[in-house]
Amino acid sequence: MEASLEITLQMAIAVVAGISAQVIAAYLRVPSIVLLLFLGIILGSDGLGLLHPHLLGTGLEVIVSLATAIILFEGGLNLDLRELGRVSVSLQLLVTLGTLITLLGGSMAAHWLGEFPWNIAFLYASIVVVTGPTVVGPLLKQINVDRQVATLLEGEGVLIDPVGAILAFVVLDTIVNGDADPVNAIVGLLMRLGVGAAIGAVGGYLMSLVFKRASLLSFELKNLVVLAILWGLFSLAQTIRSESGVMTTVVAGAVFANSSVPEERLLRSFKGQLTILSVSVLFILLAADLSIASVFALGWGSVLTVLVLMFVVRPINILACTWNSNLNWRQKLFLSWVAPRGIVSASVASLFAILLTQHGINGGDAIKALVFLTIILTVVCQGLTAGGIAQLLQITSKDATGVVIVGCNPLSLLIARFFQEREESVVMIDTDPERCEKAAEQNIRVIASSALDTGVLEEAGLASMGTFLAMTSNGEVNFVLAQRAAEEFNPPRVLAVFPRDPQASNGGNQKTVNQAFVTELTIKAWNEYLNDGRVKLGTITLDAADFDSQQERIQEKIRTGVLLPLLLEREERLQVMPANHDWEIGDRIIYLLHDPRPNLLKRLSGASQSTPLAVEKLPELEEVALPTLAQLSTSEVSGS
Repeated sequence: MEASLEITLQMAIAVVAGISAQVIAAYLRVPSIVLLLFLGIILGSDGLGLLHPHLLGTGLEVIVSLATAIILFEGGLNLDLRELGRVSVSLQLLVTLGTLITLLGGSMAAHWLGEFPWNIAFLYASIVVVTGPTVVGPLLKQINVDRQVATLLEGEGVLIDPVGAILAFVVLDTIVNGDADPVNAIVGLLMRLGVGAAIGAVGGYLMSLVFKRASLLSFELKNLVVLAILWGLFSLAQTIRSESGVMTTVVAGAVFANSSVPEERLLRSFKGQLTILSVSVLFILLAADLSIASVFALGWGSVLTVLVLMFVVRPINILACTWNSNLNWRQKLFLSWVAPRGIVSASVASLFAILLTQHGINGGDAIKALVFLTIILTVVCQGLTAGGIAQLLQITSKDATGVVIVGCNPLSLLIARFFQEREESVVMIDTDPERCEKAAEQNIRVIASSALDTGVLEEAGLASMGTFLAMTSNGEVNFVLAQRAAEEFNPPRVLAVFPRDPQASNGGNQKTVNQAFVTELTIKAWNEYLNDGRVKLGTITLDAADFDSQQERIQEKIRTGVLLPLLLEREERLQVMPANHDWEIGDRIIYLLHDPRPNLLKRLSGASQSTPLAVEKLPELEEVALPTLAQLSTSEVSGS
């Protein structure tokens, strides 16, 4: 068989196997890297013998380098500087102090437990300093973890990759050249980081200019121009200073992503597809090149090395880097558990095995085997259990608190006050200065601008909020706003007041946008009721003994238009009431009841929180008499 045909078959098998693994992983809802690793090993020389990556020769190194550039660039695109600012101190410590802790802890474990010589132990530790963004990103999307934790893990994965890769090459240079001077090592590290960052910053700005000003180019051609520039920048950085290209790609992606580029979403989609293809092919090829015999030859000492890295070094790392942060113990525990290694570790280890052998230094194959053992254990153990642990610790995004409300009116102000009394973050958005002033008078944070501007939603912190509620007087606008919020920020709960069949309801995100309160709400009428004091404020807890009849009474009053369910309290969590929501025993419903008698409750939404609210008993429903909204959100006095 001709050599060219053999290489073609190798690449075709790798692509088919890689994409098949991605499809199966998506269907089974498991991390794709798990299937990629095992499928690569099965197809390799120790399995079915269909894949022989060594036939690619130096072409494998070229594929690894160019694919890694795409992967890290895509990671840089996903870096949100606003979100990173919230965890900037912890992130800086993870990339600096955390790198040092992992380097020292990993090398000591590899030396004392794995019985590696110190130079090889340090080289192993430098390789596994990185956490794989290509593993962390899909994993976080799958389990929908708390936004602050997700930002920290994603930022660590992207930023520590170039630092760790360059650190590994500095350690390798020290071993190969026999230069043990730490000053030279530090200078070499800083030079590579500096050269890479400078070229990446200029390149990222150049890419943004292409998208902004090259109006004659089609979207597809713009995407390819950016790809060409990316590979050109990577090669330039590698030529000027070896291994500085990895830093170049990350910085270029971050600069481009934060340059307010139009049609950026199209580039993200294109690069995301290339990243999936690159990860799939690389993992299949690198896993197929792994010798299973070399992994088993490591012995139990190497298994203990990886376990110490996971259960001792990582927790120490997180505690040291987040000790002064606002993260709670549950978030820190999750961060301590999730640190899977990925494609950068695998590619660097494979390359180092070749370089060490070329220089006549023993230990290359052992390092590669130990790194792949680390990848397998961290990915399988952490990847398969992260979702369950996040739910157990209650740090999934559905547990996120806080609300962003678009539209300042009496009804929305009332809802905002309930969340405010629970000490949840509340931000209101409106274009009317007078309405904004009323919200500000109640110590509610308000942004006087249009919520159609994505930047305004970012300023409101929607990315870390649990609820988005659009309740202006225009139902169609509310639905469009909710759609955009769901697409751009994907908060756990997206609700809007909109007509039953808006023209926009044909959009693909209809399922993620829930109607708020009831299916047909005349928001103008209920705001008038509030202004005129023609409402009663009440609560009812659904109990097992009277569950059906309670629901019937409530639904009857909703159908006649005299009762408006506002909020639902379930498992001590307050949320805006969705229309057509299935109620459960134990749910506590806070509602407004229309009473035509005037002056019963004067200008409820604009009143001070200390103003006494005299609410009459409702014989049909459980009712409370309250001096403040705070008491409504924390206590009940039954009345029948």
